[in-house]
Amino acid sequence: MKVGIIGASGYSGETLIRLLSRHPEVELACVTSRQWAGQRVDSVLPAMRGLTGNLCFSASQPEELAAADIDLFFLALPHGVAAEYALPLVAAGKKVIDLSADFRLSSAETYQSYYGKAHPQPELLHASPYVLPEWTAPGWESASLIACPGCYPTSILIPLLPLLAQRCIAFDGIVVNSLSGISGAGKKADEYYSFCERESSVVAYGIPRHRHLSEIEEQLSFPAQRAVVIQFTPHLIPVSRGIATTIVARSTASLDAVYAAWNDQYASRPFVHIASPGKCPETRHVVNSNRVDMSAQLDERTGNLIVTSVIDNLVKGASGQAVQIMNLWLGFSETAGLL
Repeated sequence: MKVGIIGASGYSGETLIRLLSRHPEVELACVTSRQWAGQRVDSVLPAMRGLTGNLCFSASQPEELAAADIDLFFLALPHGVAAEYALPLVAAGKKVIDLSADFRLSSAETYQSYYGKAHPQPELLHASPYVLPEWTAPGWESASLIACPGCYPTSILIPLLPLLAQRCIAFDGIVVNSLSGISGAGKKADEYYSFCERESSVVAYGIPRHRHLSEIEEQLSFPAQRAVVIQFTPHLIPVSRGIATTIVARSTASLDAVYAAWNDQYASRPFVHIASPGKCPETRHVVNSNRVDMSAQLDERTGNLIVTSVIDNLVKGASGQAVQIMNLWLGFSETAGLL
């Protein structure tokens, strides 16, 4: 089966190239980049030597890609741009997995509120299911366009969703702090993200309404069956990749009930590792993997549940999760190309 990557020169695109070029069930037939059009992939990205053969970057337009003999496309493009490609591809009968934020929300008004401009293709919002593989109920497979969750949301939703569904925590007063590696900001020339500016420094940002907050709260509201408002503070830390998230919520159940809710949902899922209480996971153990590691502890003094989780922001937080979605969508092994 032939697949393509649109916007393949960024960090997520590069990770997709690495994963798909070694995938046992698909052929990576197209990678696009306006900046590098016409150049061999392995000359621009030397780490791909021996993986991509003579494959070159192309600068195809949406209509040209829609006419290509390719079955499925990954959109590794900035928000606002991805939607320009999604419409003609879907209209041409292609399957599309979007890694941007363009189709993660069900409301065009919420999108405009958080992203500062009108949604470019609002008619597609209700036709593009948000698929978190370990959580989303069956039925999404009939869609043509899939929204891949963001990196911060993945690290937060996987631990929280079962706890809200099983009423293990209170709906109000949830506080989330996440720390992300620099690659989460994307591959761009910006003094702020340079080594001398970021090395040995930690900074909070996006306070109080980081863009991912809209996606997180919308998804949390579904199992809660009511609006859920959280306090979310992201931080930039001086590592290249990885996200560590700490969640504090008022406990309404025992620690055994928390772990039972997790095990009921995730025991058979290959990319969720549930660590024992008191064993806080570390980012170094999940970097370059599609795994989320998480654990919980109950603070008897405050009555709060403290949850910690870690992921690789470029793999489980983006490209690996997109490949996992493709595997489930097309009937491949869930772990194909990811282990």
